[in-house]
Amino acid sequence: MLEKTTRMNYLYDFYQSLLTEKQRSYMSLYYLDDHSLGEIAEEYNISRQAVYDNIKRTEQMLEQYEEKLLLFQKFQERQSLIDQLKKEIKGDNTILITLIQSLEKLD
Repeated sequence: MLEKTTRMNYLYDFYQSLLTEKQRSYMSLYYLDDHSLGEIAEEYNISRQAVYDNIKRTEQMLEQYEEKLLLFQKFQERQSLIDQLKKEIKGDNTILITLIQSLEKLD
């Protein structure tokens, strides 16, 4: 479950601008703020089932965006390469360390 939550948080970060305001609000409350379906339903005066359905549809949309755009996959690949670079740096190589830190800031 933690893996799914982490994945959804990343997908939300990458693709939230493609969602409606309501979708962003539900996903933010559910995944980022850890609200229950009941708490969200109460806040919006709708049924828990309506919240659940909206969140499930939004999750599917985020996965479809990722299938097409691969932003999260590319992010993971970049992070892996940066980690490998860090391991390979030996001694006092200030220039390389500075360049790697600049790369990390781009994400």
